Amino acid sequence: MLSVVDLVKDFGGLHAVDGVSFEVGQGTITGLIGPNGAGKTTPFNMIAGAFSPTRGAIRFDGEDISSFPAHRTFRKGLVRTFQIPRPFGRLTVLENLMMVPPGQLGERFWNTWFRPAAVRAEERRLRDKAIDVLDFLNLTRLGEEEAGNLSGGQMKLLELGRALMSDPKMILLDEPGAGINPTLLGEIVERIAVLNDRGITFLIIEHNMDLVMTLCDPIIVMAGGKLLMQGSADQVQSDSRVLEAFLGGVVEEEGGVA
Repeated sequence: MLSVVDLVKDFGGLHAVDGVSFEVGQGTITGLIGPNGAGKTTPFNMIAGAFSPTRGAIRFDGEDISSFPAHRTFRKGLVRTFQIPRPFGRLTVLENLMMVPPGQLGERFWNTWFRPAAVRAEERRLRDKAIDVLDFLNLTRLGEEEAGNLSGGQMKLLELGRALMSDPKMILLDEPGAGINPTLLGEIVERIAVLNDRGITFLIIEHNMDLVMTLCDPIIVMAGGKLLMQGSADQVQSDSRVLEAFLGGVVEEEGGVA
């Protein structure tokens, strides 16, 4: 579904990404990991359309999207979340979800004059869809709460919910487990697995190795702006190059690489 070919990104004299190539197969939950400074966030941002590569190509669903801005990748069904959630804090959780779908009739002021019934019907449909998403994420009780009042974990769930409102083909998750208590983290992992069973493909950047090793297959490892390896959880945990890359030496805990 996603193909990254010889991707390079320079920031002045800094080679943040240096000739990285990998693929994300349709229907997979693919992990992208690496030590701090590995450069993994930069290809993630290029895939999402935050900025264009210096060289190389990004193809999604058979189409070259290398130069697409974020709104065009979004419309193609490639949607991202952020490590630090960015909800509209003064809007309710429900309103945050209802704002997501593009091209709504009510966004054109003349439709409210000449097609009010159509605008109301679309709004009802989007509200029903948002309520279904809230129910799926166990956030129904917070639907009328201002989004700015949510906990960090609840905001991560809302980020996932906003992605779902766009009917995505692939979701790019930026550290969904960061700063989350174990209970909410378990809910997020469970929801991702269910969505994957329903046909949504995921590419996940994550530092929580328990989450990655449990949920992701395959796992892509970057270090120093380059691709280090790609393989299964067992292959990654036993690869000496990966063990060396994390903290500069072999670090083993119950879950494998720390």
